[in-house]
Amino acid sequence: MASHPAGARRDRAVRAAVEQGLLSPADPDRQIVALLDTEGVRASAAALVAAFAAVTDAPVLHAFAVKACPLVPVLRLLDACGLGVEVASPGELALARAAGLPPSRTVLDSPAKTPADLRQALALGIAVNADNLQELTRLDALVASAPTASPLGIRVNPQVGAGSIGALSTATATSKFGVALRDEGARDTLVRAYLDRPWLTRLHTHTGSQGVPLALMAEGVAAAYELAEEINAKAGRQQIDTLDIGGGLPVNFASDEETPTYEEYAGLLAETVPGLLDGRYGLVTEFGRSLLAKHGTILARVEYTKTSGSRPVAVTHAGVQVATRTVYDPASWPLRVLAYDAEGRPRTGEDVVQDVAGPACFAGDLLATALPLPLLRPDDVVAVPDTGAYYFAHHYAYNSLPRPAVHGFTLADDDGGVAFSTARRAQSLDEIVAEAGGDRADALLG
Repeated sequence: MASHPAGARRDRAVRAAVEQGLLSPADPDRQIVALLDTEGVRASAAALVAAFAAVTDAPVLHAFAVKACPLVPVLRLLDACGLGVEVASPGELALARAAGLPPSRTVLDSPAKTPADLRQALALGIAVNADNLQELTRLDALVASAPTASPLGIRVNPQVGAGSIGALSTATATSKFGVALRDEGARDTLVRAYLDRPWLTRLHTHTGSQGVPLALMAEGVAAAYELAEEINAKAGRQQIDTLDIGGGLPVNFASDEETPTYEEYAGLLAETVPGLLDGRYGLVTEFGRSLLAKHGTILARVEYTKTSGSRPVAVTHAGVQVATRTVYDPASWPLRVLAYDAEGRPRTGEDVVQDVAGPACFAGDLLATALPLPLLRPDDVVAVPDTGAYYFAHHYAYNSLPRPAVHGFTLADDDGGVAFSTARRAQSLDEIVAEAGGDRADALLG
C-alpha cells in the first residue's frame, strides 16, 4: 500500500474499481476508465480560498479555468466549493451555464472573441477581459448601444519572459496574448485607453502555467499592479478596482506531494506586491491544473505483454487518446505509471525496465519508456496518476478510440468502502459513428 494519504486513497479506489466492474476484462467497453477523487478536489479548492484569505481582506473571485477539465459535474462541484469559472469559448460558457454558474462568477477570456461572443457576455453581465485594442473598439460600440453590468478590462502581456515549456509561457516578448506592455508606445496607449473609458475597471494578466516558476508569475503580477497604480493616479481616482492575476500554479508530476502550494504563492505575492493585497483591489484568480491534476487517475488493462529488443513491452488500453501531451512531448510532460495486479492490488516484485504502450497504431504511442516497474502481465492494471486536468477530459480521437467513462469517488472511512458516481459515461461505438457522419453515408456520392 502507498504511504502517502493520496496514494492510499488511490490504492483503495483502484481495488474498488476492479471489484465493482468499472474496469473489466470481460467487457469491451470497460478496458479503460478515469477516476476523480472528489474529496481531494474539495480540499484543493479550500486550500486556494484559505491561502488568499490569509493575505488580503479584499473580495477574491477564484475562477476555475474550464479548459483544464471541461466536465459539467466538475464545474458543479467547484461551484459548490464557492469557486467561479473562467471561460475561453462559447462551448466553455455553455458548459458553465449548464452547471449553473451565475454570470457574477463567470469571466470570459479569449484572444478571438467574436462580436456575438461579446454581445452575449455583456447581455448576461459576465466579466470580459479584452485581449487587444481592436477588441476594445468592438466593446466601445457595444457599451454605447446598451447598458451592461459586465465588469470590463484589458489583458496585458507584461513580457517578463518564459518558463521551461515555451508553449505554456504567455508573457514572452512575442506572446499572442494581451497588449504587449513593453512595446514602444504601448504603455502610454494603454493608459490613455483607460482614461478615455471610465467603464474600464479591471486589468488582467497571466504569465503562464506548467514550467513557469512562481517568481516569474509574481513578476508578471507586479507589472500589472504597477500599471494599475499609474492609471489610477492619472485618473485621480481608483478607476481600476480589480486585478485579474490569472492562474498557472505548476503541478508536481513526480510524486504524490502537492508542491508548490497556494499558500507559498500567496505568501510570495504578499512579499513581492504588498500593495496588491492591502484591501484596495479586488482580485480574480484563474487556476485550473493545480485544482484538478493531482486528483485524477486513469486506469487501463494490460492486454498483451511481449519483448522487443530484449526489453519487455506492456500493451495497454491507455495512450495518446487520453495522454496526448505526454505521448507527443514526453520530455515536457512525463507521467508516473503504477502497476496493479488483475484484482487491483499494488503489484509487488523486483523492478524490471519495461515500456508501457498504448493501443494506437503508431510507434510513439507510449505512456513511458524504459520505466522500472514490477513486471506487468496480461490483465494487470496500470494506473496513471495526476491526470485530472488536461488528460482524460481532453479526448484525442486517434484510431476512433472511444472516450473513457469518468467516475468520481469518495471513501467511506468507517467500513473501507468506496462509492463511485458517473460524471461522464463511456462513449459508445454508435456515438463514434454518429460523430463521423454516420447519418450521411451517401453525402459525397451525388
